[in-house]
Amino acid sequence: MISVSKLEELRRRYADAALDEAFTPEFREAATRVFQSGRAQLPPFTGVSTLLDAAYQPEAPQAPDFDGLQVALIGVPMDLGVTNRAGARLGPRAVRAVERIGPYNHALKVVPRSCCKVADVGDVPFRSRFSLDSCIEDIAGFYDVVQATGVRPLSVGGDHSITFPILRALGRDRPVGLVHIDAHCDTSGKHEGTKFHHGGPFRLAVLEGVLDPERTVQIGIRGPAEYLWEFSYESGMTVIHIDDLAHLGIEGVVRKALEVVGDGPTYISFDVDGLDPTSAPGTGTPETGGLTPREAQQILHGLKGVEIIGGDVVEIAPQYDATTNTAMVGAQMLFEIFSLMVMSPGFNRMA
Repeated sequence: MISVSKLEELRRRYADAALDEAFTPEFREAATRVFQSGRAQLPPFTGVSTLLDAAYQPEAPQAPDFDGLQVALIGVPMDLGVTNRAGARLGPRAVRAVERIGPYNHALKVVPRSCCKVADVGDVPFRSRFSLDSCIEDIAGFYDVVQATGVRPLSVGGDHSITFPILRALGRDRPVGLVHIDAHCDTSGKHEGTKFHHGGPFRLAVLEGVLDPERTVQIGIRGPAEYLWEFSYESGMTVIHIDDLAHLGIEGVVRKALEVVGDGPTYISFDVDGLDPTSAPGTGTPETGGLTPREAQQILHGLKGVEIIGGDVVEIAPQYDATTNTAMVGAQMLFEIFSLMVMSPGFNRMA
């Protein structure tokens, strides 16, 4: 039973304490960072919805220095590359509608939005909603500007074909490493006459010279299409099947991922079908037996200290999920990648 003296001390400290008051160093620093902006703490269900509740700056891509942003949150509403169920074009809108992700990452002990200049800059503009080839060109052109200004992009798709033109921009000066969480390796070849589809972006990126296969790890792989992923093995990628998780454990998976990507620039691509469809049913190509959200978070948390130069969350198709869980989980994974990014060794964190 609590002692009278302890109860009196608790009353003295907390009875009239405000929302932003904390007394232990860790929580005091977090509260200070959350409330330091002076921005009114509006109810999460009011105002214009943005990715991770960041400021909305759609004019930034036209500014010479991207409005001085360090991190740009970008929607890529394009799903012309799907081979199964369409609908991921609605992913950015669904993630923007998610309330209350962050602001504090308790596992990594960081308030990422307080550490940098970040904004939702809107969606990649497309010349045509009908042409996959022109959409790929438009994405590459948009991210060329992002790369040229030194901004680190965090994107929400869209299907997984969007990752190839993003990598083509980010890896143009040197090939990048990759942590890829997915049910599928996405390294297959031409399908029905086109090589631009969501089943092959990483083959294209390697052949383009912008992705280093020997610094690529693919996690959570499963399903009936293993025969399509020969390129992953032949190019030197490290493939960790979902079955491997049982004997490697989370720590083993993290250890292997860190060994593979090393200390070079690394991109994180998170396909929500890497999760089991019980947690993320709203996706185009669901595969039974996937990661739980907690396992995925633990893997991402283990990447603390890796140089994250960009990332994406893709394949959220909200119309297949009446619960909105898929969008919520996708937003959470975006927040985890954001947290890792601001903790990267080369990131200039704001005090």
